[in-house]
Amino acid sequence: MCRGLAFLPAACLERAKGLKTLFGSFIHRSEISSNSHKTDKLSAPTSEESMKLRESFEKLLANKHGLAAFRAFLVSEFSEENIAFYLACEDYRSTKSPSKLIAKANKIYEEFVKIDAPREVNIDHETRAITKKNLERPTESSFNLAQNKIYTLMEKDCYPRFLRSAAYQEVAGRLTGKVTK
Repeated sequence: MCRGLAFLPAACLERAKGLKTLFGSFIHRSEISSNSHKTDKLSAPTSEESMKLRESFEKLLANKHGLAAFRAFLVSEFSEENIAFYLACEDYRSTKSPSKLIAKANKIYEEFVKIDAPREVNIDHETRAITKKNLERPTESSFNLAQNKIYTLMEKDCYPRFLRSAAYQEVAGRLTGKVTK
């Protein structure tokens, strides 16, 4: 039985509302005049960029506009922890200092991997156990297995839904002049 959104923690609802607003402003950026002398970090993607977002999940993640739109989509579906975990692992892998590596590994584990973590990602028991074992002696590859599982989940499940979403369709439609209502 669905109990509605009223049973979600207020902090989750407020965060979702904030990101929904951010995504709404992302959609409307294409209407803003390009006369500004400043480069806007969240300006709308070009039509060419929008088409590249459809080519592959990898290209979506490599594009700042695509990543912002995808993240907002995941927030609207209450599964933003997946992209947050993926990006945390990317940052972790680029860490060179052994002491920072250990601190980041523990933080990622506590926030995303540990059972009942605040932003627990959906990985199987075996992957969780291997990841925990890897943290006994953290290396740049300690989270590779878990990160690959989450990447595959997003690529096979979330990404196709994102491309079919009204939000993506509206962005793509505005760029090609075919706004759908």
